[in-house]
Amino acid sequence: MQEHDLRPSEGATKKRKRVGRGTGSGKGKTSTRGTKGQNSRTGGGVRPSFEGGQLPLTKRMPKLRGFNNRFKVDYVPVNLDELDRRFEAQSEVSPESLSEAGLLGNSKHPVVVLARGEITKPLAVKVQRISASARQKIEAAGGSVELLPFVVDKRMPRS
Repeated sequence: MQEHDLRPSEGATKKRKRVGRGTGSGKGKTSTRGTKGQNSRTGGGVRPSFEGGQLPLTKRMPKLRGFNNRFKVDYVPVNLDELDRRFEAQSEVSPESLSEAGLLGNSKHPVVVLARGEITKPLAVKVQRISASARQKIEAAGGSVELLPFVVDKRMPRS
């Protein structure tokens, strides 16, 4: 096969409609635009969002309301009952181990431990934030709590 043998497949191309080439062509005089009216004029027609005079959808929708804080930190919540179920006694609970256990979607998000449920095993918990009652329950079970520093990466999408 040579380059000059290449052809588009049958029906893939259409001939351009040539309008305004005399009455004998069948597409002369008004050039398929009809007679008079907004759409027959040069530059005529309506914008894509025009709805015939009805109040357009873009104006009917409520505006974006409120305030979005650019510096808000979204924590991933983890509860004590989940920690008690997934971790053995004396094990270390960190964002990495929580991610491996399937409790976090992304280990880059800061973690907050909340006090739902009871904990029966001593665990070494290392997270960015913990509620006061969760800290009491972990320490009462013989565990320890260490708070990790965190840097929020603003390029990371919010969940």
